[in-house]
Amino acid sequence: MQITRNGSQPSSLGPESNFTGHVRRDPLFSTPAPSRMVGGIATFDAGARTVWHTHPVGQVLIVTSGLGNVQVWDGPVEQVGPGDIIWFEPGEKHWHGASADCAMSHIALVESENGNTTDWMEPVTEAQYSGKAG
Repeated sequence: MQITRNGSQPSSLGPESNFTGHVRRDPLFSTPAPSRMVGGIATFDAGARTVWHTHPVGQVLIVTSGLGNVQVWDGPVEQVGPGDIIWFEPGEKHWHGASADCAMSHIALVESENGNTTDWMEPVTEAQYSGKAG
């Protein structure tokens, strides 16, 4: 058994290469092999978001507070709120973040494949973020 005590892991800011705006990341856990599960909490200030990205084994998001937006490539921007659970398929290009006027926090769960959990891509444009991209 392994117990990770609350507050025993430092928070970090999401790097500008992977996020637009202010995002605080709080790790929850990573499990030793043969498990591949990793979990954390991300808190996005209003207007903050990830860049486009994929996960080799998929991703589960559990929105815990605020209002957010999520989008898959060539799909509509969808608003999400507390209690909503989002599943992104393995390799599905997507982004997620806070709404324009309200912060949002979520728990993110991913599995690693060959040590990799995320493939980061290009930033989300303002038109994509606002749902006005054609």
